[in-house]
Amino acid sequence: MDNRIFELADQLKAAKDKKKELDAEVKELGAKIDELDLALSDAMAEAECERFSRNGNTFYLNTRLYASPIAGQKEAMFRALKDNGYGEIVTETVNANTLASFVKEQMAENGDEVPAWIAEVVNTFEKVSVGIRKG
Repeated sequence: MDNRIFELADQLKAAKDKKKELDAEVKELGAKIDELDLALSDAMAEAECERFSRNGNTFYLNTRLYASPIAGQKEAMFRALKDNGYGEIVTETVNANTLASFVKEQMAENGDEVPAWIAEVVNTFEKVSVGIRKG
């Protein structure tokens, strides 16, 4: 086999290993950032300090509201929004992975061709990559 293939395989493996290490570091750093953010926001709230400047940076308390449907109540939430005149904010979605799986199933049933009715409304493409596993 061509040495170039082995060299590329070694480089790919090394790059994926390095990415895995960096992903772990990013995860750890994210946890540290969350910890420091909470500690600083608590200290600022306790000191009744909404903002301050330090080393050319302004630090300020920022409150953001997050909302999501109660577990098992998504359809009821949609209905409540629609019943109260806010139906325009309700949108239908299809998960990208679910759509890809569905199209793959349709292709299997249609001789490896995307059926015309879906090809008119969905873009498809394939990406070839090299998988690596231990052993």
